[in-house]
This record gives sequence, C-alpha cells and structure tokens, in this order.
Amino acid sequence: MKKLILTSLIFGLHFITINAQSYIGHRIDNYSGVHGIILNPSSVVDSRMKTDINILSISAFGGSDYFAIDLSSLKDSEEGFDFEDSMEKNPKEDNQFFLNVDILGPSFMFNLSPIHSLGVTTRVRTFLNLNNINGNLYESLSEDFDSGDNFDFNMENFTGTVHAWGEIGVTYGRILMQKDVHFLKGGVTLKYLAGAGGVFANTPSLMGNYNGTNEILTTMGSLNYGLATDFDTDDIEFKNTTSGFGGDLGFTYEYRNSTAPDSLSKKDNKYKFKLGLSITDIGSISYNDSEVTNYDLNNSVETGDFEDQTIEEFLDENYNGTEQIVNSKINLPTALHFLADYEIRKRIYLSLNGSLSLINEDKKQANRIINTISITPRFETKIFSFYLPMGIRQYDGFSAGAGFRLGPVTIGSASAITTLLSDSSKTADVYIGLKVPIYQ
Repeated sequence: MKKLILTSLIFGLHFITINAQSYIGHRIDNYSGVHGIILNPSSVVDSRMKTDINILSISAFGGSDYFAIDLSSLKDSEEGFDFEDSMEKNPKEDNQFFLNVDILGPSFMFNLSPIHSLGVTTRVRTFLNLNNINGNLYESLSEDFDSGDNFDFNMENFTGTVHAWGEIGVTYGRILMQKDVHFLKGGVTLKYLAGAGGVFANTPSLMGNYNGTNEILTTMGSLNYGLATDFDTDDIEFKNTTSGFGGDLGFTYEYRNSTAPDSLSKKDNKYKFKLGLSITDIGSISYNDSEVTNYDLNNSVETGDFEDQTIEEFLDENYNGTEQIVNSKINLPTALHFLADYEIRKRIYLSLNGSLSLINEDKKQANRIINTISITPRFETKIFSFYLPMGIRQYDGFSAGAGFRLGPVTIGSASAITTLLSDSSKTADVYIGLKVPIYQ
C-alpha cells in the first residue's frame, strides 16, 4: 500500500490520543436522538425527543497494539511534550492498527404517529485496518529502512484495508408490543452507499530478513495489492462514487415501572430496565475495474533508495508483478451491539453495552471494528447528561473516559481519563456534536 497509508495515516493515530467505535457513552442516552439511531434503529420510535436535528457531529477512534503513549508526565514536562520519547514500541509478528472516523452530517428524526417514527441520516466514514502486520517490518518501512539493525520476520495472514464512503440512511421504527409492564419496539435502517474507493492488500505468508549493514532486504512469499476507483489517500474525493446498499436492524425491550402508563407523559422514561440488540453495517460496496497486482516477493533487494519511493514504486522496480483488472468488493464493518440499561433511581442509570465485530480479522477486503465492552454510569435529564464510560478494549485493556450533553452540544471521550493518566495508552477516541433538540 501507499507509503502514506503506512506512515501518515498510521502515525496520525498517535496524534488523536488526546483528541478522537463512535460516540461511546452518548449514544445510549435516552436524549441522544439521531445518535441513538446509528447504534440501534429501534431507538427512533417512542423517543424522548419530539424532533431531533443534527447539524454536524464528528467521532474518531483509533490505536494500535504496536505502540503505547505516555501522556501522564505531560503536566510535569518543562520542555514540552516529546512524542518520540513518550512512545513505547511493542513490535510483534501480528501487530494491529485501526482507525475509524465517523462524520454525521445533517440528519433528523420525527414521530409519524404514537407508534411510528422516521429518521434520515447522512454520514461520511473512513476506516483503516491493518491486521497481523509484522512490527519490525512495519517499523523499517515507516522509517525508510534508516536503522542499521538486523532482524528476521515472519508474517501470516496479513490483511490491510482502507475504505472511504458516504451513506444516506432512512430509518423506520414501530412499537411492536405494549402489554402491562412489557414493551417492545423494532427498527430498520436502509442505506444508500456512495463508495469513494479504497486500497487493500493481503498475503497468506511472508517471511525474510533485513541486513542493516548492507541495506539488503530478503523476502519469500507473495503480496496481493489492489486499488479501487483510482483511490488516492492524499486527496479522498467523492466525485466518482460507486453505489451500494446496506442496512441496520435493531430491537429494544423494556420492563416498565408498575405506574400506570397514562400517568407518565412522552417526556418521561417509563422503564426500570431495558435490553437492546442490533446489527449494524450489513452490506458491501462493489467496485468495477479495480487494479489488482500479485507480486512475487521471492527476491533480495537494496533499500537505499526507499526513502524517495512510494510503496508501489518500490514493488514495481524490485519484484515481478501480474496485474489484473477485476471487479472487487469491500465489506462494511458489520457488528453486533447489545445494551442492558438499569434505572438505579430517577435520573441515574447504569448500562452495560458492547460492540462485537462480525468480520474476522483475516477476511480480505473488509473493515472491522475492535471489540469493546463498557459499563457506563450516567446522570440524565432533558437538558443535561453526564457519562462515565469504563470498559475493556481489544488489543488495549481497561479504558475510562467522560462525556456530557448540554442542550445542543455534546462532547466526550471514552478513553480521556486513561489516556491522560496511563503510561501505556494504546487506543483513544473523541467526539463532538452540535444539534437542534426539540423535546417532548
């Protein structure tokens, strides 16, 4: 893949560790409105919102088990923050890199009737996944083989995918059951997808060694490298897009308080606890006339000129490649989400929620989320909510953050606390949003 993908995009992950899956903490709020739809489309109906209009929201989530950042000493530093000195590298045979940027554009939801609701969302999304990449090889590639160290490497089932797309979703929700203390609702989102293209690569096996003294790289194996719609990571555009379709499906069950439903208005939460289950990002985008090259990497090559070359130029000049023009398909990051939310007392809630990838890390031409499970206590009112998400993240471990909603503004991060206090933070996220909420 392009050197930009292996350097600018990946090292760009380091710089979001104090800034930016999506809107963690906020999207379980009963007043999250449109943001709740992207987690579970059933939340569109029987909402505490009469209408909710999102103007612009941005969420970013990224990291790697290759590096860990120490920001805990930032307050004690008199000379400023030194990125290199604060980064601890952990090269393995199967390091993982991931980045998810989610921009929620103009979107809205409203009630059609007491039992039917509708929502419309617009989003622009970018995913990066590098799975099972050898850390020593990655380090040498990112540093243009400047190191004089010798090393051997072995890499099995490497897959890498960068994909950018836009989507317009139409969500319909309906109340399915209201009987005594039991309440059930369901929802579905149908999405029109506009693919901006992608870059993908994979190898079943690649091994070799690097001689730093002679600057000789010896490799044995093969590499498939593909480019969809002349995709350029330097300048991602949505001019010549490819169409596709996708969808989300979700249900929510509530065990409601024994208080007579008629005594509570639409602005009140009626449940003692609720359970939610959803599947998001079902589907894929197909690209015609993708350029896919299979490289035979059985060779020994000099790396002295690598600094002035892109990855493609280095591959083309040193290895035999067979190019094909094919129709390719990139799978969306299909995921399963669950939620259990309990009312401790009025306005105080405790939730358990998780997001699990339904895409295997060795699947070719596909993006995936990392698995997360969180416990989130929150204080919630119509105008103001405050969240304290605490969870376990794949490839990282424990994370804790905070967020709040104050009228039209939402700001938060599910990793801000651990990022600032930990000496080995491997993942980070942040979100910010501006909307026009109209309450019941």
